[in-house]
Amino acid sequence: MVRARSVERRAEILRATLEVIAERGYRGATLGAVAERVGLSQQGLLHYFPTKEAMLVAVLEERDQWDTGGGPRSDGGWRSELLCSLVEYNAMRPGVVQTFSALLGESVTEEHPAREFFTHRYTQVRASMTAMLRAEFGERLPGGLTPERAAPLLVATMDGLQYQWLLDPDAVDMPAAFQDFLRLLRPDAEQASRPESTDASDASDADSDPVHE
Repeated sequence: MVRARSVERRAEILRATLEVIAERGYRGATLGAVAERVGLSQQGLLHYFPTKEAMLVAVLEERDQWDTGGGPRSDGGWRSELLCSLVEYNAMRPGVVQTFSALLGESVTEEHPAREFFTHRYTQVRASMTAMLRAEFGERLPGGLTPERAAPLLVATMDGLQYQWLLDPDAVDMPAAFQDFLRLLRPDAEQASRPESTDASDASDADSDPVHE
């Protein structure tokens, strides 16, 4: 019973941390602000997370658990339709996306506590996207790129769309834009969907031409 309460309290702290970071950014999110939001003293908060950095990494790890049920995968478990569902899901929770994006932007600075987390995460995500692209397209995508070269572009599209959507959600339909990008990877499918009128037209023209002996 005590352990269950502790787990529940920890989850509550992580949700509050997400909210505070979304409002103030990581540097402006103090332990005191998080503690106040969950009704704890700062000393009581340190019982669950000994440092602000430990709390930050726990928030980021928890966010990946929410998204994937186990974090980024490199086992080929992703499919493009699951990615579309994830983008649609993210469009319904701007606070979480804002927190993630703010921390990602801050993490490129030297000695930021989230830098190592994001560096490792991107290594895993690129491997996951490479496996997904190889499963759907084989060794070459329609544009001639290998899955390894296309994977960073796919990841950049997903994260870049989040920034544009956060800045101007009325102008950027994030789920629709991501689906448009995936269509660019399937020009053969688009071609196949067009009516094949060329042959019929050629045949008609041939019938109307006079026959010269």
